[in-house]
Formats: sequence, C-alpha cells, structure tokens
Amino acid sequence: MWGNIAIAFLIAFIISMMLTPYTIRIAEKIGAVDVPKDKRRMHTREMPKFGGPAVITGFLVSIIYLLIVMSIEGTIDLFTPEQYGFKLIGLFLGIIAISIVGIIDDVKTLKPIYQLIGQIIAASIVVAFGIKIDQITIPFLYQIGLSDAFSTLITIVWIVGIINAINLIDGLDGLSSGITLISCISLLIIFCLNESPLIAIILITALIGALVGFLPFNFAPAKTFIGDTGSNFLGFMLAVISILGIAKTYTIAVIILPVIVLGLPIFDVMFAITRRLIKGKSIKAVFKADKGHLHHKLVAKGFSQKQAVLILYGISAAFGMFAVILFESGILKALSFLLMVIAAVAIGYKNLFKTRFDDDLKYECIVCKYIYNPKVGNERVGIKPGTAFKDLPDDWVCPVCGERKDMFEINGQ
Repeated sequence: MWGNIAIAFLIAFIISMMLTPYTIRIAEKIGAVDVPKDKRRMHTREMPKFGGPAVITGFLVSIIYLLIVMSIEGTIDLFTPEQYGFKLIGLFLGIIAISIVGIIDDVKTLKPIYQLIGQIIAASIVVAFGIKIDQITIPFLYQIGLSDAFSTLITIVWIVGIINAINLIDGLDGLSSGITLISCISLLIIFCLNESPLIAIILITALIGALVGFLPFNFAPAKTFIGDTGSNFLGFMLAVISILGIAKTYTIAVIILPVIVLGLPIFDVMFAITRRLIKGKSIKAVFKADKGHLHHKLVAKGFSQKQAVLILYGISAAFGMFAVILFESGILKALSFLLMVIAAVAIGYKNLFKTRFDDDLKYECIVCKYIYNPKVGNERVGIKPGTAFKDLPDDWVCPVCGERKDMFEINGQ
C-alpha cells in the first residue's frame, strides 16, 4: 500500500508543479484573469485564475496510471461487489462536469444559479453511479437503512455543500488550496486508521500531491489563483472521497469525522448563508457575495494576508487533529486536546495583539519588500512621521507596487 501511496503522491505532485506555469500563460490568453473591480477582493492587480486545470490533470494522470498498474499487478480488483470500477467512471464523469462549469465561470463568469445547477448535475452523476451513503450503523444497536430518495438527496446536499464551502473560503492567497491540503492529510490519517478502501486512500493521496505541487505558486504573494475550476474540483473531490473513505463502516462516529475535518469551511459557509439571509431577507441574498467571511474579518483586524492565512491553517489543522484523536483515542483525549488548544490561544492572545500593534515595529510589503517605518512615515505621499501603521487610511497602498495594507507584515517575521 505504501508504495502505491508514494507513487500517487509523486506523480500528482510533479505534473501539477510542471503544468502550473503553463496555466498562467493560458489564463492570460483566454481571459481567465481576476480583475480587482470591487473592495471585496483582497488583491489590487490582475491575477491569472486558471490553476485548477494543473491540479486536476496531476490528480487524474496519477490515478489513471496507478489504476492501470495495480490492475495489471492484481493488487486491485475494480469489479468486486463494491463496483469500484463503475463508481470511478461516475467520478470521472462528475469531474468533467464540474470542470466544464468551472472553466466557463473562470473565462466568462457565470451567474451563481447556473454554477449551482452545474454542481447539482455533477453531484447527481456520481450518485447515479452508486457513490452515496445508503445506511448508517449505530454501534451495538442496529442499522438504519436509508430510502433511495433520501440517500440521493442527502448525498447531493453534502457534495454541493462542500463544493460551495471550499469555493466561498477561496478569498486569500493559498487559503482554499491550503485548507483543502490540511483536510486531505487529516482524512488520509483517518482512512489508514479505519482500514478504509484502498481506492479512497489512493484518491486522497493523489489530491494531496497535486495540491503540494500547486501551493508554491498560490501562497502569498500568489503568482496565480486556483480559480473556480480548481475550488469547485477540490470541494467536489473532498466530498466524494470522504463518502468512499467511510464506506466500509458507515458508523455515526466515522461519518461525523469528515464534518469535523472540514469544520472551518463548513462553519464559514453556514455563517455566510445565515448572515446573508438575515441581512438580505430573501433567498436571492444568499447568492450575493459580501465581505463578511472569516478571512475578511481577520484582515480587518489588522493582520496581513499571509498572517490571516496561517491563522486559518492553524484552525483547520486543529479541527483535523481533533478528528484524528477522537477516532483513534476517544472523546476524553479529544476533549483534552481541545482544552489545551483553547488554553494556548488564550495565553498567546494578549501577547499576539500587543506585538502586532506595537508602533515601534516596521512593516514590510511582501510583494516588493518596501518597508514602512512609523517613525519616519512617508511625507512624499502625505504620511507624516509618527503615523502608526494601524492609523494609515484604509485606502492607503504601497507607494512602490500599489498593494494594500493587508499585504504588509511585521518586518523580520
């Protein structure tokens, strides 16, 4: 198994890393470019947003190669009663469907309702090919068989929900790809502990490899965005692989683990839906983008993009570790871990903010390396000496490269 895991990772990693620079060039030619035309966007210059095809290609080549080799070796049988061969056909067709929707949106920009329809179609395809939860086992008690209609509905809602959770959290350099990577690593550990089907372990490993190959181009300061093609694909794969990974047991304890692992994006999307419904007082308001996501709030608190991303990485990792400990060691140790995390955050909170707003510190633009010194200011652009960084106008930009305040971080960190 470990040889297959290593190969799945390496092939996806190499191909994704090799193809990403080409997708940057392609993005410029086909118009898949994100233009910062409103304040909700966290960048100030045009950015290619077509990194998704590199991640998808790396993933698919890795999986197809391994399936061929493993079938020849006889280490995997795609025609067992579980019908993994049939399910994989549905998975590949679903990937094609979700990718088409993403590519059209990256190039032409689709209305949210059309994106939703495309996501439902992709989810319906995999359900039609047998990828769904059709029963739940309550340990030591009994099995709950789900009706076909309810099973189909709950699976489609799960897949579409995770797609949008990853899509909506894609607001800072490296955020959605990094959060997905952390979630994938957590799920891989759980799958190995749970002795999940080999196909699920291979799929999640290939996705990890593709993300590791892409992330260096996407982390702040980003050279490219993953785009809706990529974020839709990531959410789709996380949802589907989590179903395949728990398919062996279907116990409530195991089913809830992917929900915990994906706790950060799930919380963010649920909070966004609630916030928009209350504010807009209509279903249409749910589809209207705003600036109330967790990453927006962190940047508004004064954190740079990179720092906000790292904070959210830490939260996502904590969710993942909690899920792993819960599965492997039980609820008491999981709660002990949670209490230690809360204590660490509480102890470091005051010092963190004291350090961040110390006016004697200097601030460096992570793009062009321009350094703002509060003691000196910048009188050439109207900033008097002694102006603290936090007191700079909200619309202030780097005088060298034009990036906003959120692209600065404390010099030396």
